Amino acid sequence: MPERRSAVSAGLLLYRRTPAGVELLLAHPGGHFWARRDDGAWTIPKGVPDADEDLLDAARREFTEETGASPAGPFVSLGSVRQKAGKTVHAWAAEGDLDPAAVVSNTMKTEWPPRSGRWVTFPEVDRCDWFGPDAARRKLNPAQAELVDRLLAVLENLKREGRAHADPTRQDDQA
Repeated sequence: MPERRSAVSAGLLLYRRTPAGVELLLAHPGGHFWARRDDGAWTIPKGVPDADEDLLDAARREFTEETGASPAGPFVSLGSVRQKAGKTVHAWAAEGDLDPAAVVSNTMKTEWPPRSGRWVTFPEVDRCDWFGPDAARRKLNPAQAELVDRLLAVLENLKREGRAHADPTRQDDQA
């Protein structure tokens, strides 16, 4: 198995445009520690890149591992945020749709309770759901909430330029 960069994560923020506005797909971590946590516990689907893995490739791989879906892109960079524990999360956004009921996550194994000698296996993501921007900011890990604002700024700039439904990665898109 390739070496991993544990202080860095890469992830995707999937969004869709609805008549009510933009919605964002968030993932709720699986396992006993997260079972009763809600506000501030959700995340973008993300994970640790392999040592020599391109960060966008890692974000795409992790999204697929945690949801069972593979967004086609295009992908727009949202930059990075630093979480309270020190991990840097590099994020991209992609427009798409996904039925939360169809999400199938990979599993992970951890010792629970800590130092008990008992190992349990559970889905890395126990559920996904769509949220409007205000709810997404509340549900997300506090550092990741900034990614919502960055995505909305990209979409607002396109709207101001008269390209509301354009591909946010292309400057010449005249949709």
